[in-house]
Amino acid sequence: MQLRPSLKFVKLSYVLCLLLAIGLAVLLVAERENPDVQEWGKWTFIAPAILAFFTLLRHIQKRMIKVTITNDRVREEIGLFSKSTRTLELIKIQEVTVQRTIWQRIFGLGDLSMQTAGSSSNIEVHSIDRPQQAADHILEMSRAQRNRPDAGTQEGHP
Repeated sequence: MQLRPSLKFVKLSYVLCLLLAIGLAVLLVAERENPDVQEWGKWTFIAPAILAFFTLLRHIQKRMIKVTITNDRVREEIGLFSKSTRTLELIKIQEVTVQRTIWQRIFGLGDLSMQTAGSSSNIEVHSIDRPQQAADHILEMSRAQRNRPDAGTQEGHP
């Protein structure tokens, strides 16, 4: 299972940039006879371009975060060119928390947090799709790891 922040709001922002640019183009075409509009009209496309630039930055920022859940580990990777990786053993996860704001609930998103016994061993993923299903799946996998017959032993230790 792989978790990444949702791109729903990023996609919505791209659509708003496009609609704003189209609206400005329609306004300029409708007012093409007016020379005053022609002068300042060219500069109005800076607003959707700036909005698109910040949307692109947000898009890249969200794609730099990935949490992979395997049969026995949870691995968090953050970064674009250089990566920071943190790995937790699935068996050590004690609590999985889902927090959802009103806007996240409307769009089916939420923040997922996994805690182990150590306070510095937490992994958080913000604004993921279907967070409760992901939390339930992680807890089921963690429980299955703890219930394995060899769960109390480590490699080389009885």
